[in-house]
Amino acid sequence: MDGQPNLDRFASRRSTAYGSRGMVATSQPLAAEAGLETLRDGGNAFDAAVATAAVLNVVEPMSTGLGGDAFALYRTADGDVGAMRACGGAPADATLERTREAVAAQTGADPAEATMPERGPLTVTVPGAPRGWEATVAEFGRRSLADALAPAVRYAREGFPVTEVIASQWAACEPELRNDAARETYLVDGERAPRVGEVVTNEPMARTLETLAQAGADPFYEGEIAKQIADAVQSRDGLLQQSDLAGFSPEFPEPVSTTYGGAEVYELPPNNQGLIALEALNVAEELGVPGATDPVERTHRLVEATKLAFHDGHHYITDPDYEEVPPLGSESWAAERAAAVGDEALAPEAVGVMDSPAEDADTVLLTVADDAGNVVSFINSIFKGFGSGVVAGDTGITLQNRGASFSLDPDHPNVVEPGKRPFHTLLPALVRFDDADWAAFGVMGGFMQPQGHVQVLSNLLDRDMPLQAALDEPRWRYAADGSLAVEARFDDDLASKLARRGHDVSVELPVQFGGAQVARNRDGVLSGATEPRKDGTVSTF
Repeated sequence: MDGQPNLDRFASRRSTAYGSRGMVATSQPLAAEAGLETLRDGGNAFDAAVATAAVLNVVEPMSTGLGGDAFALYRTADGDVGAMRACGGAPADATLERTREAVAAQTGADPAEATMPERGPLTVTVPGAPRGWEATVAEFGRRSLADALAPAVRYAREGFPVTEVIASQWAACEPELRNDAARETYLVDGERAPRVGEVVTNEPMARTLETLAQAGADPFYEGEIAKQIADAVQSRDGLLQQSDLAGFSPEFPEPVSTTYGGAEVYELPPNNQGLIALEALNVAEELGVPGATDPVERTHRLVEATKLAFHDGHHYITDPDYEEVPPLGSESWAAERAAAVGDEALAPEAVGVMDSPAEDADTVLLTVADDAGNVVSFINSIFKGFGSGVVAGDTGITLQNRGASFSLDPDHPNVVEPGKRPFHTLLPALVRFDDADWAAFGVMGGFMQPQGHVQVLSNLLDRDMPLQAALDEPRWRYAADGSLAVEARFDDDLASKLARRGHDVSVELPVQFGGAQVARNRDGVLSGATEPRKDGTVSTF
Protein backbone atom coordinates (compact mmCIF):
# COMPACT_ATOMS: atom_id res chain seq x y z
CA MET A 1 0.00 0.00 0.00
CA ASP A 2 3.01 2.29 -0.29
CA GLY A 3 3.44 4.92 -2.98
CA GLN A 4 2.39 8.39 -3.93
CA PRO A 5 -0.98 9.39 -5.38
CA ASN A 6 -1.19 9.79 -9.13
CA LEU A 7 -1.53 13.56 -9.33
CA ASP A 8 -2.77 13.52 -12.93
CA ARG A 9 -5.89 11.51 -12.19
CA PHE A 10 -8.01 14.27 -10.67
CA ALA A 11 -11.10 14.20 -12.86
CA SER A 12 -13.61 12.58 -10.54
CA ARG A 13 -16.37 11.58 -12.98
CA ARG A 14 -18.71 11.59 -9.98
CA SER A 15 -22.28 12.75 -9.98
CA THR A 16 -23.53 15.44 -7.62
CA ALA A 17 -24.73 13.79 -4.40
CA TYR A 18 -28.34 14.27 -3.27
CA GLY A 19 -30.15 13.72 0.01
CA SER A 20 -33.08 14.91 2.07
CA ARG A 21 -31.94 14.85 5.70
CA GLY A 22 -28.26 15.75 5.87
CA MET A 23 -25.23 16.49 3.70
CA VAL A 24 -21.53 16.67 4.71
CA ALA A 25 -18.64 17.26 2.29
CA THR A 26 -14.99 17.33 3.29
CA SER A 27 -11.49 16.11 2.47
CA GLN A 28 -11.46 12.80 4.41
CA PRO A 29 -14.19 10.11 4.42
CA LEU A 30 -14.10 9.26 8.15
CA ALA A 31 -14.55 12.93 9.01
CA ALA A 32 -17.51 13.29 6.64
CA GLU A 33 -19.10 10.20 8.13
CA ALA A 34 -18.60 11.59 11.67
CA GLY A 35 -20.57 14.68 10.67
CA LEU A 36 -23.32 12.53 9.20
CA GLU A 37 -23.38 10.37 12.35
CA THR A 38 -23.93 13.54 14.36
CA LEU A 39 -26.85 14.55 12.13
CA ARG A 40 -28.40 11.09 12.42
CA ASP A 41 -28.12 11.28 16.20
CA GLY A 42 -30.17 14.47 16.38
CA GLY A 43 -27.55 17.15 15.90
CA ASN A 44 -27.89 19.96 13.39
CA ALA A 45 -25.46 21.31 10.80
CA PHE A 46 -23.48 23.26 13.42
CA ASP A 47 -22.98 20.21 15.64
CA ALA A 48 -21.97 18.22 12.57
CA ALA A 49 -19.49 20.90 11.50
CA VAL A 50 -17.65 20.73 14.81
CA ALA A 51 -17.72 16.92 14.85
CA THR A 52 -16.25 16.86 11.33
CA ALA A 53 -13.61 19.47 12.18
CA ALA A 54 -12.57 17.53 15.29
CA VAL A 55 -12.09 14.29 13.35
CA LEU A 56 -10.09 16.13 10.69
CA ASN A 57 -7.86 17.31 13.54
CA VAL A 58 -7.05 13.62 14.14
CA VAL A 59 -6.94 12.16 10.62
CA GLU A 60 -5.36 15.12 8.74
CA PRO A 61 -3.02 16.51 11.43
CA MET A 62 -0.60 18.28 9.10
CA SER A 63 -3.42 20.55 7.93
CA THR A 64 -5.55 21.34 10.93
CA GLY A 65 -5.93 21.10 14.66
CA LEU A 66 -6.67 22.55 18.05
CA GLY A 67 -3.50 24.62 17.79
CA GLY A 68 -4.87 26.64 14.85
CA ASP A 69 -7.70 29.01 13.97
CA ALA A 70 -11.27 28.34 12.82
CA PHE A 71 -13.84 30.36 10.86
CA ALA A 72 -17.41 29.83 9.68
CA LEU A 73 -20.01 31.40 7.44
CA TYR A 74 -23.56 30.19 7.89
CA ARG A 75 -27.20 30.63 7.13
CA THR A 76 -29.44 29.43 9.96
CA ALA A 77 -32.80 27.72 9.67
CA ASP A 78 -34.33 31.03 10.82
CA GLY A 79 -32.80 32.84 7.86
CA ASP A 80 -29.99 34.65 9.67
CA VAL A 81 -26.69 35.01 7.81
CA GLY A 82 -23.61 35.28 9.96
CA ALA A 83 -19.95 34.53 10.56
CA MET A 84 -17.77 33.15 13.31
CA ARG A 85 -14.11 34.12 13.61
CA ALA A 86 -11.90 32.29 16.11
CA CYS A 87 -8.53 33.81 15.33
CA GLY A 88 -5.93 34.77 17.92
CA GLY A 89 -3.39 37.55 17.72
CA ALA A 90 0.31 38.03 18.26
CA PRO A 91 1.70 37.65 21.81
CA ALA A 92 1.77 40.72 24.06
CA ASP A 93 5.59 40.67 23.90
CA ALA A 94 5.61 40.70 20.08
CA THR A 95 6.56 44.31 19.53
CA LEU A 96 8.45 45.01 16.32
CA GLU A 97 11.69 45.64 18.22
CA ARG A 98 11.35 42.56 20.45
CA THR A 99 10.44 40.30 17.52
CA ARG A 100 13.35 41.56 15.44
CA GLU A 101 15.72 40.90 18.33
CA ALA A 102 14.34 37.42 18.87
CA VAL A 103 14.61 36.54 15.17
CA ALA A 104 18.17 37.88 15.10
CA ALA A 105 19.12 35.84 18.17
CA GLN A 106 17.81 32.65 16.56
CA THR A 107 19.15 33.23 13.04
CA GLY A 108 22.24 35.38 13.49
CA ALA A 109 20.77 38.09 11.25
CA ASP A 110 21.14 41.81 11.82
CA PRO A 111 17.98 42.90 13.71
CA ALA A 112 17.41 45.73 11.20
CA GLU A 113 17.40 43.22 8.33
CA ALA A 114 15.51 40.40 10.06
CA THR A 115 12.43 38.88 8.41
CA MET A 116 9.72 36.74 9.92
CA PRO A 117 10.62 33.04 9.88
CA GLU A 118 8.21 30.62 8.24
CA ARG A 119 8.15 28.18 11.17
CA GLY A 120 9.25 27.78 14.75
CA PRO A 121 8.18 29.29 18.08
CA LEU A 122 8.27 32.92 16.96
CA THR A 123 5.48 32.23 14.46
CA VAL A 124 3.03 30.93 17.07
CA THR A 125 -0.07 33.09 17.53
CA VAL A 126 -2.94 32.43 19.93
CA PRO A 127 -4.97 29.45 18.64
CA GLY A 128 -8.68 30.11 18.20
CA ALA A 129 -10.10 26.71 17.23
CA PRO A 130 -11.08 25.33 20.68
CA ARG A 131 -13.07 28.42 21.63
CA GLY A 132 -14.50 28.50 18.11
CA TRP A 133 -15.71 24.91 18.30
CA GLU A 134 -17.17 25.51 21.75
CA ALA A 135 -18.96 28.71 20.70
CA THR A 136 -20.37 27.15 17.52
CA VAL A 137 -22.03 24.32 19.43
CA ALA A 138 -23.17 26.54 22.31
CA GLU A 139 -24.64 29.29 20.11
CA PHE A 140 -26.22 27.23 17.34
CA GLY A 141 -26.07 23.50 18.07
CA ARG A 142 -28.54 21.06 19.56
CA ARG A 143 -26.03 18.77 21.25
CA SER A 144 -23.12 19.13 23.65
CA LEU A 145 -19.47 19.73 22.87
CA ALA A 146 -18.79 16.27 24.33
CA ASP A 147 -21.15 14.73 21.78
CA ALA A 148 -19.45 16.57 18.94
CA LEU A 149 -15.96 15.48 20.06
CA ALA A 150 -16.81 11.81 20.68
CA PRO A 151 -16.01 10.52 17.15
CA ALA A 152 -12.63 12.29 17.20
CA VAL A 153 -11.78 10.75 20.58
CA ARG A 154 -12.67 7.34 19.18
CA TYR A 155 -10.43 7.67 16.10
CA ALA A 156 -7.54 9.12 18.11
CA ARG A 157 -7.62 6.25 20.61
CA GLU A 158 -8.66 3.29 18.44
CA GLY A 159 -6.84 4.37 15.29
CA PHE A 160 -7.59 5.17 11.66
CA PRO A 161 -6.04 4.10 8.33
CA VAL A 162 -4.16 6.92 6.62
CA THR A 163 -5.55 7.89 3.22
CA GLU A 164 -3.62 8.43 0.00
CA VAL A 165 -3.22 12.20 -0.42
CA ILE A 166 -2.84 12.72 3.33
CA ALA A 167 -0.04 10.13 3.50
CA SER A 168 1.82 12.00 0.75
CA GLN A 169 1.43 15.35 2.52
CA TRP A 170 2.41 13.84 5.88
CA ALA A 171 5.61 12.41 4.40
CA ALA A 172 6.51 15.77 2.83
CA CYS A 173 6.27 17.38 6.28
CA GLU A 174 8.60 15.00 8.14
CA PRO A 175 11.41 17.59 8.42
CA GLU A 176 9.05 20.18 9.91
CA LEU A 177 8.40 18.30 13.16
CA ARG A 178 10.73 20.34 15.31
CA ASN A 179 10.68 19.08 18.87
CA ASP A 180 10.72 15.66 20.55
CA ALA A 181 7.00 15.81 21.33
CA ALA A 182 6.24 16.46 17.64
CA ARG A 183 8.30 13.53 16.42
CA GLU A 184 7.02 11.15 19.09
CA THR A 185 3.40 12.05 18.37
CA TYR A 186 3.37 12.28 14.59
CA LEU A 187 6.15 9.98 13.29
CA VAL A 188 6.02 6.21 13.46
CA ASP A 189 8.68 5.16 16.01
CA GLY A 190 9.71 8.84 15.96
CA GLU A 191 11.32 8.33 12.55
CA ARG A 192 8.92 8.37 9.57
CA ALA A 193 5.48 9.41 8.46
CA PRO A 194 2.80 6.69 8.28
CA ARG A 195 2.31 4.99 4.95
CA VAL A 196 -0.89 4.70 2.92
CA GLY A 197 -3.33 2.43 4.73
CA GLU A 198 -1.24 2.23 7.90
CA VAL A 199 -3.34 2.46 11.07
CA VAL A 200 -2.35 5.36 13.34
CA THR A 201 -3.40 6.25 16.89
CA ASN A 202 -2.85 9.44 18.88
CA GLU A 203 -3.43 8.83 22.57
CA PRO A 204 -2.23 12.30 23.68
CA MET A 205 -4.82 13.88 21.39
CA ALA A 206 -7.51 11.52 22.69
CA ARG A 207 -6.80 12.68 26.25
CA THR A 208 -6.82 16.34 25.26
CA LEU A 209 -10.14 15.99 23.43
CA GLU A 210 -11.61 14.18 26.46
CA THR A 211 -10.51 17.08 28.67
CA LEU A 212 -12.28 19.56 26.37
CA ALA A 213 -15.36 17.32 26.24
CA GLN A 214 -15.57 17.33 30.03
CA ALA A 215 -14.57 20.90 30.85
CA GLY A 216 -14.99 22.89 27.65
CA ALA A 217 -12.23 25.07 26.24
CA ASP A 218 -11.16 26.62 29.57
CA PRO A 219 -8.29 24.16 30.23
CA PHE A 220 -6.84 25.04 26.82
CA TYR A 221 -6.74 28.76 27.60
CA GLU A 222 -6.43 28.91 31.38
CA GLY A 223 -5.46 25.49 32.74
CA GLU A 224 -2.89 22.74 32.40
CA ILE A 225 -3.10 22.61 28.60
CA ALA A 226 -2.42 26.37 28.45
CA LYS A 227 0.64 25.87 30.64
CA GLN A 228 2.01 23.15 28.37
CA ILE A 229 1.45 25.34 25.30
CA ALA A 230 3.27 28.29 26.86
CA ASP A 231 6.08 26.09 28.19
CA ALA A 232 6.64 24.52 24.75
CA VAL A 233 6.96 27.95 23.11
CA GLN A 234 9.00 29.57 25.88
CA SER A 235 11.43 26.64 26.05
CA ARG A 236 12.32 27.32 22.41
CA ASP A 237 12.71 31.09 22.98
CA GLY A 238 9.33 32.04 21.57
CA LEU A 239 7.21 34.96 22.82
CA LEU A 240 3.80 33.42 23.58
CA GLN A 241 2.92 33.28 27.27
CA GLN A 242 0.06 31.71 29.20
CA SER A 243 -1.46 35.16 29.79
CA ASP A 244 -1.81 35.60 26.00
CA LEU A 245 -4.09 32.57 25.88
CA ALA A 246 -6.28 33.54 28.83
CA GLY A 247 -7.80 36.61 27.20
CA PHE A 248 -8.99 35.01 23.98
CA SER A 249 -12.61 34.80 22.84
CA PRO A 250 -14.14 34.29 19.38
CA GLU A 251 -16.18 36.94 17.60
CA PHE A 252 -19.16 37.02 15.28
CA PRO A 253 -18.45 39.70 12.65
CA GLU A 254 -20.86 40.80 9.96
CA PRO A 255 -20.09 39.08 6.65
CA VAL A 256 -19.26 41.16 3.60
CA SER A 257 -21.09 40.45 0.36
CA THR A 258 -21.67 41.35 -3.26
CA THR A 259 -23.84 40.14 -6.13
CA TYR A 260 -22.52 38.26 -9.13
CA GLY A 261 -24.53 36.73 -11.95
CA GLY A 262 -27.75 37.28 -10.00
CA ALA A 263 -26.52 35.52 -6.85
CA GLU A 264 -25.39 37.05 -3.56
CA VAL A 265 -21.97 35.92 -2.33
CA TYR A 266 -20.90 36.25 1.31
CA GLU A 267 -17.30 36.30 2.52
CA LEU A 268 -15.37 37.12 5.70
CA PRO A 269 -14.16 40.70 6.24
CA PRO A 270 -10.55 41.58 7.12
CA ASN A 271 -8.31 40.31 8.62
CA ASN A 272 -9.38 37.51 6.22
CA GLN A 273 -8.91 37.76 2.46
CA GLY A 274 -12.62 37.74 1.60
CA LEU A 275 -12.42 41.19 0.00
CA ILE A 276 -10.13 39.71 -2.65
CA ALA A 277 -12.91 37.38 -3.80
CA LEU A 278 -15.50 40.17 -3.73
CA GLU A 279 -13.30 42.61 -5.65
CA ALA A 280 -12.53 39.97 -8.28
CA LEU A 281 -16.24 39.17 -8.71
CA ASN A 282 -17.14 42.86 -8.92
CA VAL A 283 -14.45 43.54 -11.53
CA ALA A 284 -15.54 40.46 -13.49
CA GLU A 285 -19.14 41.68 -13.41
CA GLU A 286 -18.00 45.13 -14.55
CA LEU A 287 -16.14 43.45 -17.45
CA GLY A 288 -19.23 41.54 -18.53
CA VAL A 289 -18.03 38.06 -17.64
CA PRO A 290 -21.49 36.72 -16.72
CA GLY A 291 -22.64 37.28 -20.31
CA ALA A 292 -19.43 36.23 -22.06
CA THR A 293 -19.79 33.13 -24.25
CA ASP A 294 -16.29 32.85 -25.71
CA PRO A 295 -14.15 30.77 -23.30
CA VAL A 296 -10.97 32.67 -24.10
CA GLU A 297 -12.56 36.06 -23.44
CA ARG A 298 -14.31 34.81 -20.30
CA THR A 299 -11.16 33.25 -18.84
CA HIS A 300 -8.97 36.23 -19.76
CA ARG A 301 -11.34 38.63 -18.00
CA LEU A 302 -11.62 36.39 -14.92
CA VAL A 303 -7.84 36.14 -14.67
CA GLU A 304 -7.41 39.91 -15.02
CA ALA A 305 -10.12 40.57 -12.42
CA THR A 306 -8.46 38.14 -10.03
CA LYS A 307 -5.02 39.62 -10.72
CA LEU A 308 -6.15 43.12 -9.75
CA ALA A 309 -7.96 41.93 -6.63
CA PHE A 310 -5.05 39.72 -5.64
CA HIS A 311 -2.60 42.61 -5.72
CA ASP A 312 -4.96 45.02 -3.94
CA GLY A 313 -5.83 42.57 -1.19
CA HIS A 314 -2.27 41.56 -0.47
CA HIS A 315 -1.24 45.19 -0.27
CA TYR A 316 -4.07 46.50 1.91
CA ILE A 317 -5.78 43.75 3.93
CA THR A 318 -4.76 43.66 7.57
CA ASP A 319 -6.33 43.64 11.04
CA PRO A 320 -8.80 46.57 10.82
CA ASP A 321 -8.37 47.28 14.53
CA TYR A 322 -4.85 48.46 13.70
CA GLU A 323 -5.14 50.05 10.27
CA GLU A 324 -8.02 51.05 8.00
CA VAL A 325 -8.66 48.83 4.97
CA PRO A 326 -9.95 50.53 1.78
CA PRO A 327 -13.39 49.54 0.38
CA LEU A 328 -11.97 46.84 -1.90
CA GLY A 329 -15.32 45.08 -2.18
CA SER A 330 -17.26 48.11 -3.41
CA GLU A 331 -18.66 48.54 -6.91
CA SER A 332 -17.00 51.95 -7.26
CA TRP A 333 -13.58 50.45 -6.50
CA ALA A 334 -14.23 47.69 -9.05
CA ALA A 335 -15.29 50.15 -11.75
CA GLU A 336 -12.04 52.07 -11.36
CA ARG A 337 -9.91 48.91 -11.45
CA ALA A 338 -11.81 47.38 -14.38
CA ALA A 339 -10.91 50.37 -16.55
CA ALA A 340 -7.33 49.08 -16.66
CA VAL A 341 -8.30 45.77 -18.32
CA GLY A 342 -7.88 45.36 -22.06
CA ASP A 343 -7.38 42.56 -24.54
CA GLU A 344 -3.82 41.89 -23.40
CA ALA A 345 -2.71 40.60 -20.00
CA LEU A 346 -1.66 43.30 -17.56
CA ALA A 347 1.98 43.08 -16.55
CA PRO A 348 2.57 42.84 -12.77
CA GLU A 349 4.18 46.30 -12.66
CA ALA A 350 1.03 47.77 -14.24
CA VAL A 351 -1.21 46.26 -11.56
CA GLY A 352 0.29 47.79 -8.47
CA VAL A 353 2.86 47.25 -5.75
CA MET A 354 2.43 44.08 -3.73
CA ASP A 355 4.32 42.53 -0.85
CA SER A 356 2.55 39.23 -0.24
CA PRO A 357 2.32 37.70 3.22
CA ALA A 358 3.39 34.10 3.77
CA GLU A 359 1.11 31.54 2.19
CA ASP A 360 -0.28 28.33 3.65
CA ALA A 361 -0.92 25.23 1.58
CA ASP A 362 -2.52 22.94 4.18
CA THR A 363 -6.04 23.65 5.37
CA VAL A 364 -9.28 21.75 5.84
CA LEU A 365 -12.69 22.90 4.69
CA LEU A 366 -16.02 21.26 5.37
CA THR A 367 -19.55 22.12 4.37
CA VAL A 368 -22.78 20.90 5.95
CA ALA A 369 -26.49 21.26 5.19
CA ASP A 370 -29.40 19.87 7.16
CA ASP A 371 -33.13 19.47 6.57
CA ALA A 372 -33.99 22.34 8.93
CA GLY A 373 -32.41 24.83 6.52
CA ASN A 374 -29.01 25.38 8.18
CA VAL A 375 -26.01 25.54 5.84
CA VAL A 376 -22.50 25.92 7.23
CA SER A 377 -19.10 26.49 5.64
CA PHE A 378 -16.40 25.80 8.25
CA ILE A 379 -12.64 26.09 7.78
CA ASN A 380 -9.80 25.18 10.14
CA SER A 381 -6.01 25.32 9.74
CA ILE A 382 -2.62 25.36 11.45
CA PHE A 383 -1.19 27.21 8.38
CA LYS A 384 1.73 25.36 6.73
CA GLY A 385 2.09 21.59 7.09
CA PHE A 386 2.32 20.86 10.84
CA GLY A 387 2.31 24.60 11.49
CA SER A 388 5.19 25.84 13.59
CA GLY A 389 6.40 22.26 13.99
CA VAL A 390 6.11 22.63 17.78
CA VAL A 391 3.88 20.18 19.67
CA ALA A 392 2.88 21.21 23.20
CA GLY A 393 4.11 18.67 25.73
CA ASP A 394 2.00 15.53 25.93
CA THR A 395 -1.16 17.21 24.58
CA GLY A 396 -0.82 16.13 20.94
CA ILE A 397 -1.49 19.77 19.95
CA THR A 398 0.56 21.14 17.05
CA LEU A 399 0.80 24.92 17.29
CA GLN A 400 0.13 27.01 14.19
CA ASN A 401 2.67 29.25 12.47
CA ARG A 402 0.14 31.89 11.42
CA GLY A 403 2.52 34.60 12.64
CA ALA A 404 4.65 33.91 9.56
CA SER A 405 2.22 36.24 7.74
CA PHE A 406 3.44 39.23 9.76
CA SER A 407 6.04 41.61 8.38
CA LEU A 408 9.01 43.15 10.16
CA ASP A 409 8.84 46.19 7.87
CA PRO A 410 7.45 49.07 9.98
CA ASP A 411 5.71 50.55 6.93
CA HIS A 412 3.88 47.35 5.95
CA PRO A 413 0.14 47.08 6.81
CA ASN A 414 0.82 43.66 8.35
CA VAL A 415 3.74 44.70 10.53
CA VAL A 416 3.75 42.67 13.74
CA GLU A 417 2.23 44.35 16.82
CA PRO A 418 1.10 42.99 20.21
CA GLY A 419 -2.36 41.44 19.99
CA LYS A 420 -2.65 42.06 16.25
CA ARG A 421 -4.24 39.38 14.12
CA PRO A 422 -2.25 38.41 10.99
CA PHE A 423 -3.48 38.54 7.42
CA HIS A 424 -5.54 35.37 7.17
CA THR A 425 -6.00 33.21 4.11
CA LEU A 426 -8.85 31.10 5.53
CA LEU A 427 -12.05 31.74 3.63
CA PRO A 428 -15.37 29.96 4.11
CA ALA A 429 -18.12 31.24 1.82
CA LEU A 430 -21.86 31.27 1.32
CA VAL A 431 -24.01 31.94 -1.75
CA ARG A 432 -27.71 32.75 -2.04
CA PHE A 433 -29.03 31.73 -5.45
CA ASP A 434 -32.55 32.77 -4.36
CA ASP A 435 -34.50 32.94 -1.11
CA ALA A 436 -35.01 29.16 -1.00
CA ASP A 437 -31.65 28.18 -2.46
CA TRP A 438 -28.49 28.51 -0.35
CA ALA A 439 -25.09 26.85 -0.55
CA ALA A 440 -22.11 26.71 1.77
CA PHE A 441 -18.85 26.36 -0.16
CA GLY A 442 -15.17 27.13 -0.27
CA VAL A 443 -11.88 26.27 -1.95
CA MET A 444 -9.10 25.71 0.58
CA GLY A 445 -5.47 26.27 -0.26
CA GLY A 446 -3.78 29.55 0.67
CA PHE A 447 -3.85 32.18 -2.08
CA MET A 448 -5.87 29.76 -4.22
CA GLN A 449 -8.89 30.31 -2.00
CA PRO A 450 -10.40 33.55 -3.39
CA GLN A 451 -9.48 32.72 -6.98
CA GLY A 452 -10.95 29.27 -6.47
CA HIS A 453 -14.17 30.93 -5.27
CA VAL A 454 -14.25 32.99 -8.46
CA GLN A 455 -13.79 29.95 -10.71
CA VAL A 456 -16.29 27.71 -8.94
CA LEU A 457 -18.92 30.47 -8.91
CA SER A 458 -18.30 31.22 -12.58
CA ASN A 459 -18.74 27.52 -13.38
CA LEU A 460 -22.03 27.46 -11.48
CA LEU A 461 -23.47 30.81 -12.55
CA ASP A 462 -21.94 31.60 -15.94
CA ARG A 463 -21.74 28.06 -17.28
CA ASP A 464 -24.69 26.48 -15.42
CA MET A 465 -22.64 23.44 -14.36
CA PRO A 466 -23.85 20.85 -11.83
CA LEU A 467 -22.12 21.10 -8.44
CA GLN A 468 -19.67 18.24 -8.92
CA ALA A 469 -18.78 19.25 -12.48
CA ALA A 470 -18.06 22.79 -11.24
CA LEU A 471 -15.50 21.34 -8.79
CA ASP A 472 -14.02 18.86 -11.28
CA GLU A 473 -13.34 21.48 -13.94
CA PRO A 474 -9.60 22.15 -14.52
CA ARG A 475 -8.39 25.31 -12.77
CA TRP A 476 -5.91 28.09 -13.27
CA ARG A 477 -3.94 29.87 -10.58
CA TYR A 478 -2.46 33.35 -10.69
CA ALA A 479 0.76 33.81 -8.71
CA ALA A 480 2.46 36.81 -7.15
CA ASP A 481 5.19 36.79 -9.80
CA GLY A 482 2.61 37.35 -12.55
CA SER A 483 2.61 33.79 -13.88
CA LEU A 484 -0.54 31.81 -14.64
CA ALA A 485 -0.36 28.10 -13.77
CA VAL A 486 -2.89 25.73 -15.31
CA GLU A 487 -3.63 22.10 -14.54
CA ALA A 488 -2.44 19.34 -16.84
CA ARG A 489 -6.07 18.68 -17.81
CA PHE A 490 -6.59 22.31 -18.81
CA ASP A 491 -7.66 22.77 -22.46
CA ASP A 492 -4.49 23.12 -24.55
CA ASP A 493 -6.13 25.39 -27.11
CA LEU A 494 -7.46 27.70 -24.39
CA ALA A 495 -4.04 27.80 -22.69
CA SER A 496 -2.25 28.68 -25.92
CA LYS A 497 -4.73 31.44 -26.73
CA LEU A 498 -4.28 32.90 -23.24
CA ALA A 499 -0.52 32.84 -23.80
CA ARG A 500 -0.97 34.77 -27.03
CA ARG A 501 -2.75 37.46 -25.03
CA GLY A 502 0.36 37.88 -22.90
CA HIS A 503 -0.39 35.53 -20.00
CA ASP A 504 2.70 33.72 -18.69
CA VAL A 505 1.12 30.25 -18.83
CA SER A 506 2.73 27.11 -17.39
CA VAL A 507 1.43 23.63 -16.55
CA GLU A 508 1.68 22.64 -12.89
CA LEU A 509 0.66 19.68 -10.74
CA PRO A 510 -3.03 19.58 -9.70
CA VAL A 511 -2.16 19.36 -6.01
CA GLN A 512 -1.57 23.13 -6.06
CA PHE A 513 -5.08 24.02 -7.18
CA GLY A 514 -7.14 23.90 -4.02
CA GLY A 515 -9.66 21.72 -2.25
CA ALA A 516 -13.29 22.66 -2.79
CA GLN A 517 -16.40 21.44 -0.96
CA VAL A 518 -20.05 22.46 -1.32
CA ALA A 519 -23.34 21.65 0.42
CA ARG A 520 -26.60 23.13 -0.87
CA ASN A 521 -30.22 23.33 0.25
CA ARG A 522 -32.51 24.10 -2.67
CA ASP A 523 -36.21 24.10 -1.79
CA GLY A 524 -35.57 21.42 0.83
CA VAL A 525 -33.53 19.15 -1.46
CA LEU A 526 -29.93 18.77 -0.31
CA SER A 527 -27.05 18.38 -2.75
CA GLY A 528 -23.29 18.34 -2.41
CA ALA A 529 -19.97 17.85 -4.10
CA THR A 530 -16.41 17.19 -2.99
CA GLU A 531 -12.95 18.03 -4.29
CA PRO A 532 -11.49 15.38 -6.63
CA ARG A 533 -7.97 16.59 -5.77
CA LYS A 534 -8.31 15.38 -2.15
CA ASP A 535 -9.17 12.13 -0.35
CA GLY A 536 -12.65 13.37 0.47
CA THR A 537 -16.22 12.32 0.00
CA VAL A 538 -19.80 13.52 0.34
CA SER A 539 -21.84 11.74 3.01
CA THR A 540 -25.61 12.09 2.80
CA PHE A 541 -28.87 10.55 3.94
